[in-house]
Amino acid sequence: MKRALALFGALLFAGVASAQSPDPGVVSAAKKEGEVTVYHSSQTADLQPVFDAFSKKYGIKVKEWRSSSENVVQRTIRESRAGRHEVDFIENNLPEMEALHREKLLQPIDSPVYSQLTRGIVPSHHEYATSTLDVFVLAYNTQKVKKEELPKTYEDLLDPRWKGRIGTEVDDEGWFGTLTQQLGGDKGVKLFREIAEKNGITVRKGHTLLAKLVASGEVPLALDVYSYKPPQLKRKGEPIDWFTIDPIIVQMHGVAVVRDAPHPNAARLLHDFFLGEGQPLLAKKDFTPSNRNVPSEFDGKKLHPIDPSEAIDKDAQWLKLYQENVTRRSGA
Repeated sequence: MKRALALFGALLFAGVASAQSPDPGVVSAAKKEGEVTVYHSSQTADLQPVFDAFSKKYGIKVKEWRSSSENVVQRTIRESRAGRHEVDFIENNLPEMEALHREKLLQPIDSPVYSQLTRGIVPSHHEYATSTLDVFVLAYNTQKVKKEELPKTYEDLLDPRWKGRIGTEVDDEGWFGTLTQQLGGDKGVKLFREIAEKNGITVRKGHTLLAKLVASGEVPLALDVYSYKPPQLKRKGEPIDWFTIDPIIVQMHGVAVVRDAPHPNAARLLHDFFLGEGQPLLAKKDFTPSNRNVPSEFDGKKLHPIDPSEAIDKDAQWLKLYQENVTRRSGA
C-alpha cells in the first residue's frame, strides 16, 4: 500500500504548537512512574542529549538499550510473546516501526506536535511518527578524491576513474530499491550492474563503519552514508566531506509508545519531548529533524523517502536485486 509520501510536508490533521505545555495529568503520572525504558537503533551518543534534557526537566530516569534495527524489533516481539513487558518507548527506522505496528505492539498517540512534523509522515493509525530523516548522501575522502572530479549523476560512476574506489553498505536494499525505482526501475538496476561490473563496488556492514572507512581512505567514495555522519567526523579533523546526487533517498526514523508499556505516561511524555523540544538537540548532532520549526540544510530539496510498508512488502525482491547486481558482484 502506497502512502501519500509525496506529501512529505503536508500532514492530514491539524494540531497546536509544540510550545503548548504537556497535559499536567500526564506529567504528574509520569513523574510518579519515575523512569522510562527505551529500545533504539541510533548511536547512544547521538540520542543522549535528548535523554539528558528530558531527565533534567522532568526528573524521570531514562533506561536505554541500543542494538541494530532488526534486533530492536526481534527483542520487542520476543518479550511480548513471553509476557514480559519491559520496554516503554521505541526509536527505530520506519520500516521496523511498521513491522511492530503489524504485530499490534504499538499504541496510537494523538499529539499536538504532529502538525509540525512536515518533513516526515504520521500514518493514519498514529502508532508511530517520524522523528528524524536519515538522508542518504555520497561521502568522499578529501585526500583521495578531488572535488572537481565528483560525479554529478550516477551514470558518471561508469567512468574508469572510479574503478576500485566505490563502496556501499551491504544491507541497504531499501535504499537500492527506492533509488532504482526513481532511476527508471529496470534501467536503474542495469546501471548499477554495469557500474559493479566495470568498476567494482565494495560492500561493508554498517553505515558508521562505512563512513569511517571513507575517512580512513580505504573507501574513497561511498554511495549511501547517512548525512549526519560526515559532519561529525569532519569536526574531529577527519578528511571527509559529502554531497548529493538526485534523486536523494531518505530513510525515516520514528518514535513510538509500546502498547503494553509499564510506564505509559513517561513514554508518552518522552514521545512529545522527542518530537518537540528534542528536535534542536538532534539537529546539533547533524540529524535532519522532522519538525518544521528547526531549520534543515535539505529544505528546498526534493527528497524521496523509503515507504515503510513497501520496504517490508518488497524486501525480498529488493534484497535479491541488490545482491545480484551489487553486493555479490563486490570485489571485497
